[in-house]
Amino acid sequence: VQLVESGGGLVQPGGSLRLSCVVSGVPFSRYDMSWYRQAPGKEREFVAAIQSYGYIPNYPNSVKGRFTISRDNAKNTLYLQMNNLKPEDTAVYYCKGSRGKYDYWGQGTQVTVSS
Repeated sequence: VQLVESGGGLVQPGGSLRLSCVVSGVPFSRYDMSWYRQAPGKEREFVAAIQSYGYIPNYPNSVKGRFTISRDNAKNTLYLQMNNLKPEDTAVYYCKGSRGKYDYWGQGTQVTVSS
């Protein structure tokens, strides 16, 4: 099983980034997918989630209205569109695939928001 994130980088406040997570080794369309992030010295926190077939997204208040999660089951890929980025969004972003008792994590991609 592999989850490979990409798309991170350095962006100025107010800017945008689109993260991708390509999944292999599992039936992607059957997995609930989510994004988490972890800033230095802080615990990993939930950012966004999307169900396998229901496509019902879920966000915490900290990113609601700025971040959009989506998936392309034909490409086995999860996305996170991040707009109006703030310095407090700086973190390593991880994707996670979940089905039943199984959770799989990617290696993370760094997002830095700074002027």
